[in-house]
Amino acid sequence: MGTSNPYAPPKGAVRDMPAEEQELASRLVRLLAAILDGIIVSVMVYVPALVVMAATGGFDESATADFDTFALPLAVAAIGFIAWAWITLLLVARYGQTMAKRLLEIRVVRSDGSQASLGRIFWLRNVVNGLLGIIPLYSLIDPLLIFGERKQCIHDLIADTIVVKA
Repeated sequence: MGTSNPYAPPKGAVRDMPAEEQELASRLVRLLAAILDGIIVSVMVYVPALVVMAATGGFDESATADFDTFALPLAVAAIGFIAWAWITLLLVARYGQTMAKRLLEIRVVRSDGSQASLGRIFWLRNVVNGLLGIIPLYSLIDPLLIFGERKQCIHDLIADTIVVKA
């Protein structure tokens, strides 16, 4: 019987944007994003701690190297780190971008073009990649793979992600 079921749910065409239609981010922009992310974390975490350390006399030759000397700068650094981590987690979860990727208008997506989850980006692109960093020369080889035809580092291959123009 070739009749259609009147109780079946409606069918609609679903179209995901394939990766071929998204333009991959250039190697230079990805490098700039990595450098800029490092600068941003430094400005948010280390610079305020160093300013507080200098203001409280922590760099004076007569200062003693005890816990009291470093307590306030460490607290300021911790607050800066929490702020940086919170902003980064929100941006990655919502848009697949770090602060630098957002500024440079690139983002991380799955290789099929769908949005990459926070878990995929955090665990596979960062934690697993960090653990692999204990392997000698891995930290040199990982970024060099961006010069391949697919413009993917090892952490991209592990997480099944690509970096595209936003």
